[in-house]
Amino acid sequence: MKLGINLLCLGGHIDESTLPHLERIAECGYDHVEVPVMHGTPDHFEWLGKRLADLGLGRAQTSIIPDPDANPLSADPDNRKRGRAHLDWIQDCAEALGSETIGGPFHAPIGYFTGIGPTNDEIARGAEAHHAMAERAARNGYRLALEPLNRFETYFLNTMEQATTYAKAVDHPAFGIMYDTFHANIEEQDQGAAIAALGDKMHVLHISENDRGIPGRGQIDFAAVFAVVKQQGFDGPVVLEAFGAGVPELAAATRVWRPLFPDFDTLFTESHDFIRNAWAAA
Repeated sequence: MKLGINLLCLGGHIDESTLPHLERIAECGYDHVEVPVMHGTPDHFEWLGKRLADLGLGRAQTSIIPDPDANPLSADPDNRKRGRAHLDWIQDCAEALGSETIGGPFHAPIGYFTGIGPTNDEIARGAEAHHAMAERAARNGYRLALEPLNRFETYFLNTMEQATTYAKAVDHPAFGIMYDTFHANIEEQDQGAAIAALGDKMHVLHISENDRGIPGRGQIDFAAVFAVVKQQGFDGPVVLEAFGAGVPELAAATRVWRPLFPDFDTLFTESHDFIRNAWAAA
């Protein structure tokens, strides 16, 4: 297991102001960080990748589709073209950063709804775009981990059954799924069964408590989650995801208006120890 932390807890763009927190994350014993790549240039992420490497931290990233005007699923060819260009930019930044995985909901805009579930045409357009991403990822030595979200954040992918079917449509070994315990806590009747059904298509495991605060303080049975994950033979990235109130880029979509942890040091240390110990005990 490679333990990481999603840096959205610090903000939507990681720059020099966050370096003391990154140093503390390394001191706590995390193996890698998951960098939010929402805006910026490849040059910035190349600089950040070098700083993280100097701290002994591996790199991954999380990315989104910013708005409906750059949607790779869209029936409008201009919107779809902008969406594909945005996916190209995501990969430009990943390669500059030195990401081992690209995760997140880079399928549809967060908080955007059509009033129905995904259509066959949307699935086909998405699968085509993500297959092209997977081809490039494979050439450059990293993997994709697309994230289903709960029904209140997206209409496109919500369950592991949908995700598994979608992965078959994309049909590429570099393409897989990010399993997030927060979203699954809403959408799945049995997290263990959902994880088992996903099988080796789980490329990243997101550890997120039911309130998106510090894991172990809430209702999710992480011991059961870890037991099934280990039974599946998964030994990849396990990433803490907790949100504060300081990420305006996501606040409207995630509905996080209040602090969910007392301070960063408590979040870093308590979460690290809880996940390491629960994983070892499973």
